[in-house]
Amino acid sequence: MEAVQEEEEAVVSELKERLEAGDLNPEQKLNLLNTGINKALNMAAVQPDSSALIRVKSRLYHSGVLSHCVLTLSLDPRKLRGNWTAAATLAQLTSSCCVGVDPGERSKAFHRLFLPSVMDGLLSLASQLMRRSECLSVFRKVMDSAGWLLRAHTQLTTQVLSSVHYEQIQMCDEATVSLLCVQLWIQTCTTTRDFLSRLSDDSVLLLLNDVVGQLAVSSDSAVGVASVRLILLMANQLQLRLQPLLLRFRGLDSLLDKDWRGQGFDQEVDQLISLIQSGRGRMSPSQVSTEHVRAACTIQAAWRSYQTRRRVKSLNRAVSALQRRYRARRRQQQQQKEAQQWEEELKYQVCVRRQQARRAFHQKQRELLQLLPPDQVQSYLQECERRAAVVIQSFWRGFRERRRYNNTHRHTLRHRRRQEDAARTLQRAVRRFLQRRRAVKATPTTPFWFGQKGLTDSRRAELKKQVEDYVSVHRSSRVSPEECQRLHEEVQLLLLSELQRGEQRRREEQRAEALLAHTHTQLELLRDAPPLSVITATDAESFLSPSGPVAARARDAHNATLQASRLPWWRTLGAPDDAFNPAHLQEEEAELGGLFVGGSTGARKLTEVDGLNL
Repeated sequence: MEAVQEEEEAVVSELKERLEAGDLNPEQKLNLLNTGINKALNMAAVQPDSSALIRVKSRLYHSGVLSHCVLTLSLDPRKLRGNWTAAATLAQLTSSCCVGVDPGERSKAFHRLFLPSVMDGLLSLASQLMRRSECLSVFRKVMDSAGWLLRAHTQLTTQVLSSVHYEQIQMCDEATVSLLCVQLWIQTCTTTRDFLSRLSDDSVLLLLNDVVGQLAVSSDSAVGVASVRLILLMANQLQLRLQPLLLRFRGLDSLLDKDWRGQGFDQEVDQLISLIQSGRGRMSPSQVSTEHVRAACTIQAAWRSYQTRRRVKSLNRAVSALQRRYRARRRQQQQQKEAQQWEEELKYQVCVRRQQARRAFHQKQRELLQLLPPDQVQSYLQECERRAAVVIQSFWRGFRERRRYNNTHRHTLRHRRRQEDAARTLQRAVRRFLQRRRAVKATPTTPFWFGQKGLTDSRRAELKKQVEDYVSVHRSSRVSPEECQRLHEEVQLLLLSELQRGEQRRREEQRAEALLAHTHTQLELLRDAPPLSVITATDAESFLSPSGPVAARARDAHNATLQASRLPWWRTLGAPDDAFNPAHLQEEEAELGGLFVGGSTGARKLTEVDGLNL
C-alpha cells in the first residue's frame, strides 16, 4: 500500500517538475498534462481503496498541477494551434479532479478562488469552441464538464449565469448551442434534486432570465420545448417560491400562447400558462402594492447609485485634471526658470570672455609698446587715435543716415496713403454723382414680362400676335426654316446619343464598382483564411473562381511557375518573365532533343493543378 502511494506521489512530483521546467510550448504542455493526470487517475482507480482517488486529486491540487491546468485552459486560442480535442480532454480531467477533492487547510481559497477560476476557464474555452462549427462535439464535451463541476459545487451558479463568456454563448445564433445550454440546466436540476433549493432568489431569477430569453429569441422547437420543461421542472422543485419570480416576466403567458402553440408540445405550454395565471390570481392587492413599492425602491436605488457613481467619477476626473494642470504649470515654471538661468549664465560667460579678451589685447599692446623705440611711441598712439576716430565717425554717420532714411520713408508712406485716401473719396463722390445723373436722364420702362401685375389675358394674346407677325414679316436672311428644322433634329440626335452614352457609362461604372467590391471581398477572404494545417475542403472550394478564363489563366500561371522551378540554374540567368510560357518551353525541349527536364511534358505529369476546378 505504501509502495503504491509512493508511486503516485512520484508520478505527481515528476509531472510538477516537468511543468515547472519552463521549456515547454503550450501544445507540449497540454499533452503532458493530459498524459500525466490520466496516468495518476488510472493508478488510483485500480486501487481497492476508495480513498485513493481522493488522495490523488488532493495531491494534484496541493502540488499546483491543477493550477497549471487552469492557466493552460485560459491561454489565447491562437497559442493552442487548433488542438481543441486535447483542450476539451484537459477540461474534462480538470473538472473531474475538482469533484471529490479534499483541500484541507486551503478549503477557503479552494472554494472562493480556485473553483471560480476553473469555471471561468471552462466557459472561456466553450465560448471559443462555440464559434467553430466543426467543434460541436468538443463543445458538448466541455459543457458536460462544466455541468459536472456545477452539480458538485452549486455556489458557482451565480458566477456562471453572470459570466461574460456564458453571455457570449447565449448570444450565439446556433440552435444547437442554445439547446445544449438549456439541457445543461435540465441535467443539473434532474441529477441534483436539492440544486434549486440551495440557490438564492437572485440566482433563480438569473436562471429564469436565461430561459425566458431563449423563449423570446429562439424559434427552434427543440429549444422551446427544453426551455418550457426546465421552467416546469423548476416549478415542481421550488413550488410556491417560483411563482412570484415568474410574475416579474409580464407577457410571458401571451408569448407562449402566440409563438409556441402548435409546435408539438401544447400540453407543456398549457401547463405553464395555467401555472402563471394561477399565480397571478393568488396575489392580493396588498401583495401587488408591496411588489410595486419594492420595484420603486429598486429603481430609486439604482438611479441614486448611478448618480453617485457619476458624481464620484466626475470628482475624480476634476481632481485629476486639476492635479495635471498644476503639475504642468509647475513644470512649465521650472523649465522657464531653468532656461532663464541658462541664459543669464551664458550672458555672464560671454561678458567674462570678452573682458578677458580685452585685457589680453591691452596687455599685448603694452608689451608691444615696450618693444618700440621711444621716438615711435607718440606716432603709434596718434595712429591708434585716428583709427578710433574713423570708427566712431563711421558708426555715427551710419546711425544718422539710417534715422534720416526711416524718417523720409515714413513720411513718404504717410503722404502716399493720404493721396490714395483722397483719390478714393473723389472717385466715390464722382461715381455717386454720375449714377444720380444717369438715373435722372433714364426714361422709365414699363414692365413687359409675363406674370406682372396688370397684364391681362387679352393683352398677353395681343403681344404674342405682334411677336408672331413681326417674325413672319422679318424673316431671317441667313437661316431658312428647313435649316432650322435640320439643326433642331441634329441637336436632338446629339442629345439622344449623349444620353445613351451616359447610360452606358453608368452601366460601366456600376460594373466597375461591382468588380471592385468583389475584389475587396476576395481580398478579405484571403486575409482571413485559416492556415493550411487546419483548412478543409469546404474552405478550399470558397477560393475557387467560377470564371473559365480566370481558371485557365491561373492554371497556366501555376504550370509556368512549376516549370520554371524545374529549369536548370543556367537557364534562369537573365530570362524575361514570359520565357517560361508553355510554347517557349516546348521549343527548348525540341531543341535539346527531348532531354529538357523543365518541359511541359514533365510538368503535366507532376502537377495536379489540371485536376482542380479553379
